[in-house]
Amino acid sequence: MVDSNREFYERRIALVLSHIGSHLEEDLSVERLSQVAGFSKFHFHRQFKNLTGISVARFVALMRLKRASFQLAFEPDRPIIDVAFDAGFETPESFARAFRNAQGQSPSQFRTAPEWEHWVEIFRTHLETHQATMTPKIIEFPSTRVAVLEHRGPVEQLMKSVQRFIEWRKSCAVSPVLESQTYGIAYDDPSTTEPHAFRFDICGSTLVDVPANEFGVIEKLIPSGRCAVVRHLGSTDMIGKTVHSLYAEWLPSSGEELRDFPCFFHYIERMPTVSEHEQVTDVYLPLC
Repeated sequence: MVDSNREFYERRIALVLSHIGSHLEEDLSVERLSQVAGFSKFHFHRQFKNLTGISVARFVALMRLKRASFQLAFEPDRPIIDVAFDAGFETPESFARAFRNAQGQSPSQFRTAPEWEHWVEIFRTHLETHQATMTPKIIEFPSTRVAVLEHRGPVEQLMKSVQRFIEWRKSCAVSPVLESQTYGIAYDDPSTTEPHAFRFDICGSTLVDVPANEFGVIEKLIPSGRCAVVRHLGSTDMIGKTVHSLYAEWLPSSGEELRDFPCFFHYIERMPTVSEHEQVTDVYLPLC
């Protein structure tokens, strides 16, 4: 009974987290969010903090600031004052103070040399908003040529490599953002791999050869073959839970065997095009 009660509260709080991520421009007061959860406003904030480890107001502020960090990094022509207003601040000065207190850098410093590690650490321990439904489809994945930037090093620095790959994409027409698909190949589990040894390929599909370039982008092939695929909804910071469920829960009872190729991701909807909790990622597990 205790476990079922906790699951009930977790589901309600998950609804609240999803609502926050999708309505960052709207009223996110305790009164409004307690209505979303269906809880008394007198107890809601305690329930929220007990399950997430953070207060409602702090979580909302951090979510708005994290969205602002993506706007700063990936929309370089957007004025900082506009980013501040989008985050709900009345002045650039109050925004700058809050951003520095949360992230450790000023908005202008982050735009120039973002330290993404802070955001990964801040949200690492908090409740995930979505869980994938473990009903994978078995599909035949087609052989896909990809332009690749090889990330090697701590997972917390992955976004720096993503930015570099985006810069390369913008510099040529080999793998245009709007026309091409974006993938990620996860060679290692960051929870069991030494930070310096973590390997991850950032990929964009391409139909032409990848020329030599100063960014270090090369060409590889995602091979064709059978794959189990499941959809992960929400923050990609928490995609490890979906991957773990595939390996630990679905695979042992499936009767399937793994092929000699790592798990990989297809990023269908990604920040900053959509809000964090609206992200859509397909997780592929290669099978024999």
